[in-house]
Amino acid sequence: MSSESVFDTSALFNLIKDHAYAYRQEPFTLASGKTSHHYFNCKKITLHPARLSLLCDHIYLRFFVDGPLELPVAVGGLTLGADPLSYGISLRFIAADHLCYPLVVRKEAKGHGMARLIEGEVEAIAGEEVLALDDVITTGGSTLKAVKALREAGFKVNRALCIVDRQEGGEEALGAEGVALLSLFRKSDFIEEGMNAN
Repeated sequence: MSSESVFDTSALFNLIKDHAYAYRQEPFTLASGKTSHHYFNCKKITLHPARLSLLCDHIYLRFFVDGPLELPVAVGGLTLGADPLSYGISLRFIAADHLCYPLVVRKEAKGHGMARLIEGEVEAIAGEEVLALDDVITTGGSTLKAVKALREAGFKVNRALCIVDRQEGGEEALGAEGVALLSLFRKSDFIEEGMNAN
């Protein structure tokens, strides 16, 4: 596990390892188009209420109580990976008496009604800083798409947060756009001796 952890993340790590992580000799094809022997399906965490609750507790404690971030006005990212994470974090902040709005960035603007690309209290918080979210980051493509949409809507986006950074260029790609990446875990945390690192 990452050396920067300031409290015990073993329970969450084990949940991810047992339910969301797979390793096999025949490579998986990832959403980015890349192949890898390591696969993370973090929806097994974010779409399970008890696991999501534990995850959001860890995010709150690590990055906002013990960590470098101020409580955000809004969080959000590209649907579908960021959606349950956005809702869970917003509810965790409400429990701490802080209002944080979840935002949903569509992959394409609606073809009817208001034709929105971003759903949520957009007008109420126009111009504020948004913490971009994703469950797993590989190349950073999905997160960068959300960042672009949020910035074009007038929001500031300087940081992104994910559950697992696959360490395959996402952090560098985000950094090139002025977005610092924070992650709970990295792919290397799950690699055991004798495994293929790719």
